[in-house]
Amino acid sequence: EDPSLERHFKGHRDAITSVDFSLNKKQLASGSMDSCLMIWSMRPQMRAYRFVGHKDAVMCVQFSPSGHLVASGSRDKTVRLWVPSVKGESTVFKAHTATVRSVHFSSDGQSLVTASDDKTVKVWTVHRQKFLFSLSQHINWVRCARFSPDGRLIASASDDKTVKLWDKTSRECIHSFCEHGGFVNHVDFHPSGTCIAAAGTDNTVKVWDVRMNRLLQHYQGNAVVNSLSFHPSGNYLVSASNDSTLKILDLLEGRLLYTLHGHQGPATCVAFSRAGDLFASGGSDEQVMVWKTNFDAADYGDVLKTQKSGASVDRTHHTLQSEMDCGVHLKKTKTQDSSRNQEQQEEEMSLANTLEHIMGQLDVLTQTVSILEQRLTLTEDKLKECLENQQKIIQNKTS
Repeated sequence: EDPSLERHFKGHRDAITSVDFSLNKKQLASGSMDSCLMIWSMRPQMRAYRFVGHKDAVMCVQFSPSGHLVASGSRDKTVRLWVPSVKGESTVFKAHTATVRSVHFSSDGQSLVTASDDKTVKVWTVHRQKFLFSLSQHINWVRCARFSPDGRLIASASDDKTVKLWDKTSRECIHSFCEHGGFVNHVDFHPSGTCIAAAGTDNTVKVWDVRMNRLLQHYQGNAVVNSLSFHPSGNYLVSASNDSTLKILDLLEGRLLYTLHGHQGPATCVAFSRAGDLFASGGSDEQVMVWKTNFDAADYGDVLKTQKSGASVDRTHHTLQSEMDCGVHLKKTKTQDSSRNQEQQEEEMSLANTLEHIMGQLDVLTQTVSILEQRLTLTEDKLKECLENQQKIIQNKTS
């Protein structure tokens, strides 16, 4: 079956810049040039939230891994953290001196990496909401920055036509990929963490191995590529282009699988859901579209089930035209004791749900503390002002 359009969200008043699914697929976040962040419910007849707070275009949005926070970056030079259900409570991070183009959580949800037109990549702690450090070797705007799945590396893409790979611990640039003929709009890590894909204004998508630092695959398109997203199985990649198309690439075969036409005008952003059964796209036409993936469903359904249940896995490597061994393919093997497995699975699920809940509560607490701190600071400032005024009055009387 081919990918098919599932839902259509209208509500933004300008071009969409960014889309992201929450972990449980119940919500979809979108950012737009209209300065708003929208949270759409994937359940029918549920209302959408419009979050207002940024003073200028919202360039990027992302759900935290637990789904209890949403980060956004804006042309107003700030990063905001939102609770996606409470009406519009948000805290502000300020350290960039120009447009923030990209926000990305580490997979443990503890850190945030941001990229900006001030030519820097910055790393923050989420819960203490503190700026940690800057990476500043790009010599032009930084369009995108991403953590590797294990959180040890950061990849950044820039208008200086390079993709840089950084070691988070040493904060050093360990490699620059310079094979792009134009600005690099987007970069992301393969789920295995062994390679990265980058999209550029030279109409290409390139895939590099980050262990050997060599080009694995090169896809030539007909228009500027604005965004890309790896399927969780690691076998596919979806891209969004200025020619209004979304393209699905089969990484194992090294070929184009589908070209999808849905948007009028440039397709600006695209993202797979965490389970891979859906993907969302946004465009200059102010529309957010949700697509059913459909392809290879049995195959990646098995892959994901196997990964979740911890059943024994038989790993077989596939070789690509250039030995791209990123796409580790998992086959499901029958387990003898399926009832015991079922119980174990249920226990794991309930444990996961409990942890999820605790993380959620923590996020909300962090948020509350942060808002209280902001109010406290305001009160302190007011108090200081009052005291200063009193001093002035006293001085005037005595003089």
